[in-house]
Amino acid sequence: MSGRVGDFDDPPAEVLTEAAAAFGMLAAAARLHIVWALAQGESDVTGLAERVGGALPAVSQHLSKLKLAGLVSSRREGRRQVYYVDDPDVVTVVRLMVGQLAARAAEGNAAPRRLRRAGA
Repeated sequence: MSGRVGDFDDPPAEVLTEAAAAFGMLAAAARLHIVWALAQGESDVTGLAERVGGALPAVSQHLSKLKLAGLVSSRREGRRQVYYVDDPDVVTVVRLMVGQLAARAAEGNAAPRRLRRAGA
């Protein structure tokens, strides 16, 4: 089924499936926090674990999943593996969503709670 809203055609099913998989990867709070942190600047796994408050093995496992999904990349610097988000669109989406929700929460708006209930 294909449709059109305003100036936008519905994307093909394959594109929606790929987008859903990417959003699914970001549905875990820990992975979203990691991508948020990497959207601010690159880091190694130790720095990320400290920043997001996760155990080193758990953060490493999340990074592996994000890397396999194509949301995070890495490069070797000596003995360290440095992670980063090299897709500006991923950075934009994460910054927009998290930034907007953080701003609403700071204003005392209950929108984040509504989103949790609606998504259940």
